[in-house]
Amino acid sequence: MSPDTPSAEEQDAMAAEWAAALAESKPAEVAEEVSQPSEQVAPASFANFSPSPNNLPSGDINMILDIPVQLTVELGRTRIPIKNILQLAQGSVVELDALAGEPMDVLVNGYLIAQGEVVVVNDKFGIRLTDIVTPSERMRRLSKA
Repeated sequence: MSPDTPSAEEQDAMAAEWAAALAESKPAEVAEEVSQPSEQVAPASFANFSPSPNNLPSGDINMILDIPVQLTVELGRTRIPIKNILQLAQGSVVELDALAGEPMDVLVNGYLIAQGEVVVVNDKFGIRLTDIVTPSERMRRLSKA
């Protein structure tokens, strides 16, 4: 026998350890059938979650206040062939599907959240929000997409 080869007693002890380890790793239902009496299972209970008075979810909203999002104000859309795009030059007019005076869509990350009208403040364009999309309306629109 070489010095690295375990004796018969050591082999028997290792085999017993392996058998015990394998018995512990059996699926729970097999182990219960063999040695454990069945335990009583109670349904889980969860806290009642309700929105806070200002319609924000409870918790620390400050954690998400600095997350950047893409804000888009859409004047209108159009569909034109590439040959017409290649003919565009300075002063060209592209007709949009929106009418003058119609509210513009305000999108956050591609989802409509409000509508508004163009304003000029200190020689810069801006938008005055005229209608905010309700959370239920946003959910309804999301479910359609």
